[in-house]
Amino acid sequence: MSNSTKKKIYIAGAGGMLGEAFYRVFQHDHIIKCTDKDVNEDWLSFLDFRDLEAYRKEVYDFKPDYLFHLGAYTDLEFCEKNIDDTYATNTLAVENAVYIANELNIPLLYISTAGIFDGKKDLYDDWDLPNPLGHYARSKYMGERYVVETARRYLVCRAGWMMGGGPKKDKKFIGKLVKQLLAGKKELFIVNDKDGTPTFTVDFARNVKELLNKEYWGLYNLVCKGQTSRMEVATELVRLLGLQDSVKLTEVSSDHFKEEYFAQRPPSERLVNKKLDLRRINVMQDWKIALNQYIDMYYKDFLQGKF
Repeated sequence: MSNSTKKKIYIAGAGGMLGEAFYRVFQHDHIIKCTDKDVNEDWLSFLDFRDLEAYRKEVYDFKPDYLFHLGAYTDLEFCEKNIDDTYATNTLAVENAVYIANELNIPLLYISTAGIFDGKKDLYDDWDLPNPLGHYARSKYMGERYVVETARRYLVCRAGWMMGGGPKKDKKFIGKLVKQLLAGKKELFIVNDKDGTPTFTVDFARNVKELLNKEYWGLYNLVCKGQTSRMEVATELVRLLGLQDSVKLTEVSSDHFKEEYFAQRPPSERLVNKKLDLRRINVMQDWKIALNQYIDMYYKDFLQGKF
């Protein structure tokens, strides 16, 4: 595909684990510009998307066919402690993205989260009504609502328990467990009262690409297949690393971590991709297959000889 026929995508907030996956999936058959306030890759340039004028100028100068707005504060404890900063970043910046996309009449991608539900149901489809519990969830849900109510053409994609980015960028569950194992921990304490659906960032980006190609605009749950728990994910990770005989997994309730993880979390964040299934465009893999691929793609060299 020649450059003259490639569509252009501006990807804001691309410095994290999801941005890395979008860069990986879209770089070859699109012209992309990736920005973040944390310039941690040579393919990133600086933008703080909370600054509407700077954001607008950047996007206008690039003249993209699509605007992807990826970045957010996702550390729940940080969000509870820094409420104004959280809404400025996770909600108002999304409004900035909507203004710009509407002015340019281009589609907008926004990333939402399973965390916007209260966990009173075991399973949530695309049409269940969110009820956010804390400031992270509320700031993300208000961003989602603004896009749905105001953007002309949009994709809102709700992710579950994110896994991706590898040792440099994975600050989530898998990354934290691998870090403990590398530090020589022989016992991991895993909560037994939290259920959800893992979401491999690379699969997520690929499914977004499918939606984009078909122009199936709208709001979608977008998670791996298969429902699970924190304990089951930890068990599978330890097995994949061949450590099942040397590492003990001890079940604890969330109270065990209440000082470190004090923000309220729903007991169930399990999503099902009902709309993707009905449109026959669900390319998400089973979470166990995705976890195996994730370790293989991102951690294989890093973990060589470490265990």
